[in-house]
Amino acid sequence: MLYKWWPNLRYAVLGMEIAWRNEPHFRSHVIASAALIVLSFILNISALEFAVIVLSCGFVIAIEVLNTALEELCDKHTKEHDPHIARIKDLAAAAVLISSIFAAIAQAVIFLPYIIHYVSR
Repeated sequence: MLYKWWPNLRYAVLGMEIAWRNEPHFRSHVIASAALIVLSFILNISALEFAVIVLSCGFVIAIEVLNTALEELCDKHTKEHDPHIARIKDLAAAAVLISSIFAAIAQAVIFLPYIIHYVSR
């Protein structure tokens, strides 16, 4: 069973490598996520809160990768301006924005009480 799983993992890692090299937004999301994880340890948040932080970060990064894949597919389809392609790209970008906004809200709900307590000491 592992022999079937291994090549797929390799392709997934290759996809992450492509995203890291070619997509500044992907890199920004990964760096911000790493900073939030470090902040989680500094503020000593609960395990459940940490899970929410990790899941929300992972969700935003995954949506960013899907947005990139969709843009690549659209660019492969045509290089000329097509209003349908433009709408598809705009909708995919909106998905990244929406996921980022809701992740930021969830993260703020978790971190703000800790930060306020930490600062007010």
